[in-house]
Amino acid sequence: MASLDALLRPRSVAVIGASRTRGTIGAEIFHNLIAHGFTGAVYPVHPEAHAVQGVRAFPSVTAIPDKIDLAVIVVPAARVSAVIDDCVAAGVGAVLIITAGFAETGEDGKALQDSVLARVRAAGMRMVGPNCLGILNADPAIALDATFAPTWPPHGGVAFSSQSGAVGLAILDYAKELGIGVHQFVSIGNKADVSGNDLIAHWGADPAVNVVLLYLESFGNPINFMRIATEVSRRKPIVAVKAGRTAAGARAASSHTGSLAGLEVAVDALIGQAGVIRTDTIEELFDVAMVLAHQPVPRGGRVAILTNAGGPGIMATDACESHGLTLAELSADTTARLRALLPPEASVKNPVDMIASAGPAAYEQALPLLLADDGVDAVIVLFVPPVGTQAAAVAAAIQRGGAGATKPILTCFMGMHGVPAALSSLREGKFPSYAFPEAAAIALARVARYGAWLARGEGAIPALPDVDPARARAAIAAAQAAGARGWLPADAVREVLAAYGIPMASSVVAPTADVAVAAARAAGYPVAIKLASDTITHKTDVGGVVLGVVDDAGVRAAFDGIRARLDAAGHAGSMTGVIVQPMIGRGVETFVGGTRTPDFGPLIAFGTGGVNVELWKDVVFRVHPLTDLDAREMLDQIRGRALLDGFRGGPIADRAALVDALLRVDRMFGDLPELAELDINPLIARAPGAGAIAVDARLRLATASAGHAGHAARSR
Repeated sequence: MASLDALLRPRSVAVIGASRTRGTIGAEIFHNLIAHGFTGAVYPVHPEAHAVQGVRAFPSVTAIPDKIDLAVIVVPAARVSAVIDDCVAAGVGAVLIITAGFAETGEDGKALQDSVLARVRAAGMRMVGPNCLGILNADPAIALDATFAPTWPPHGGVAFSSQSGAVGLAILDYAKELGIGVHQFVSIGNKADVSGNDLIAHWGADPAVNVVLLYLESFGNPINFMRIATEVSRRKPIVAVKAGRTAAGARAASSHTGSLAGLEVAVDALIGQAGVIRTDTIEELFDVAMVLAHQPVPRGGRVAILTNAGGPGIMATDACESHGLTLAELSADTTARLRALLPPEASVKNPVDMIASAGPAAYEQALPLLLADDGVDAVIVLFVPPVGTQAAAVAAAIQRGGAGATKPILTCFMGMHGVPAALSSLREGKFPSYAFPEAAAIALARVARYGAWLARGEGAIPALPDVDPARARAAIAAAQAAGARGWLPADAVREVLAAYGIPMASSVVAPTADVAVAAARAAGYPVAIKLASDTITHKTDVGGVVLGVVDDAGVRAAFDGIRARLDAAGHAGSMTGVIVQPMIGRGVETFVGGTRTPDFGPLIAFGTGGVNVELWKDVVFRVHPLTDLDAREMLDQIRGRALLDGFRGGPIADRAALVDALLRVDRMFGDLPELAELDINPLIARAPGAGAIAVDARLRLATASAGHAGHAARSR
């Protein structure tokens, strides 16, 4: 908190580069500081002018007789280093560098930025920027507007960090238009020193902030973000827009996990685990902020809809259910009270359609009935202004009916007749209002998911005392000593899994058909015959898997058939033999894996398994480390979760065993930094209490050569 006080709560500000020419950045920043009533002292710094905008100027910051908390730097990039030296000499507490021309321009700019940052840190100062819009603190006790934005927002409990100055301009304007009160706003620009993580931590401890909003383009330190954001989200909501969804994020990978885990997957996993509410657009960000700034977080996702028109009610219903909310089942007492209140033509089932004749009194009396129903967690109120009805009167009635509610109320006023006055009235009463039902439903759904995250608790990372990292490292070292690079041989993979308590079906590598027959007899029929190869990793793609072989002749036919198919496909010589495994009994095929990313660390994956894992892409990811709650949630978030519970008479999966496997794989990636990718597919989950067993698994080390990895990728 103290390290950022000089930036966010300064008692004195020097504008270095303050200008007498209105319209320039230096002039507008200095003007905003004066015009919006900064409660501290403001000093313009100009090398020649005696005064700037009527205020005595100084030739340098060192010439100012008083201590300066914050220096706002608006000079050309080439002069910034010298200005920083002056700030150090003057004992300035913090600097805000508006100037562009640093790391965003290339290597030379980055070198200049690094040099400036080194001087700032050596002096114990903090720095925002460079290349930013500035800082704003709307608290009347501070009234700091060190930006060149034309908008001064109302004061409130929202804190906002933007990585883009241009987006920041729009944000401040939009906040004022919607009546959302801003406490502090920081445009972090290149975030050379002060980052979004610093601000989240600062705002998390600031009692004047009740909602944190973020516009992100990148993560400086994703793991720190997750740690800090998770802790803050327990106390107050964080809402984020992450730009760059379509950036090239997925790398060319040679495993299921790697090909499925792109940048956006990592971002979604990271943000979701931290309890941060992610929105797709700035508009949605403010839609959510309107709820969080003024309404309570719902206890669940059961929604009641109150309307005077059937069509909008249907639209709201569809939007709610499409985004994970459910239509509340109203109690018999609620429907009886509504029936006594409303005309016979009205529908008292949810959505409650009071018909077009419903006026302010109907809204004022019906809304409390829905709020009082124990089966309702939130209410969306819709109003389509018919001829002769004033929207402002209905808005006032909604405010009276919802006064003191402990459940969120969202409104939607459709059409233009009387709506502007109604919206103004609703915003003054702290009731968020939207132009269309879908926007209200989406905002409520996002807030409800945050409520569910809060309710679930924190979870725990299990100790797993039976894992043996030393045994796994020894197996890896032995395989490397034998010449293994990249993908490990099957026996080494089996040993690594065994070290982490993940059982794998017994298997024998048979270089000849005779050895395969002997292995099949020893295992007991029926067996599975699979390709063994140092170069081909996806066996089914080349016809390298034959299941349910019941006798010696079948084993020989499978062996010869696999080799013939490889030769025909141009893979002659790539077969080193076959793997013989006993057939595993009835169970649910699942997929468990992991991949190590350069920025986000290990990602752990779970999904429906078998040959269609990449076709259906029914896989969810989490960032390491996983808690027990994270692992359990992964099972429920795949689209095929019904398969785990005996869909249409199918086998029921041992969920506890799947959770255990995920936690063990997560621990494996934490213990073994050389582990780059792991696929266990399928991991067959047997009946509850019977455990889960890996049928096939592949493990790649980070030391693989580019050529080897590329060959594997081309062969899959």
